[in-house]
Amino acid sequence: QVQLVESGGGTVQAGDSLRLSCAASGRTSSSYYMGWFRQAPGKEREFVATISRGGLTTRYADSVKGRFTVSRDNGKNALFLQMNSLKPEDTAVYYCAAGSQYISIMRSSYDYWGQGTQVTVSS
Repeated sequence: QVQLVESGGGTVQAGDSLRLSCAASGRTSSSYYMGWFRQAPGKEREFVATISRGGLTTRYADSVKGRFTVSRDNGKNALFLQMNSLKPEDTAVYYCAAGSQYISIMRSSYDYWGQGTQVTVSS
């Protein structure tokens, strides 16, 4: 098993940047592909980005492509999400997730979830 803890959320203005981090403990994070999801009030949790075990393959939601970058440091058991040019519609709770099968954009493919970190973008 792996435990995930997100950090780095906050309140920023439109156009600003934030970097989210996810610390993994327990089984080494390199055993899992990992991803970021987000959930805005009253909406379903949606895919944001995912990265393969070795970090060579990434996928992004169309809404964040070109603005967000997912990366990982397996030596530190850490996952990151660099968010640039933030928009008010990026406001949500952001969740880190880990899966043991294969890289996926589907929420149901992930086995472990963090508690989330709030990101609020004001206009």
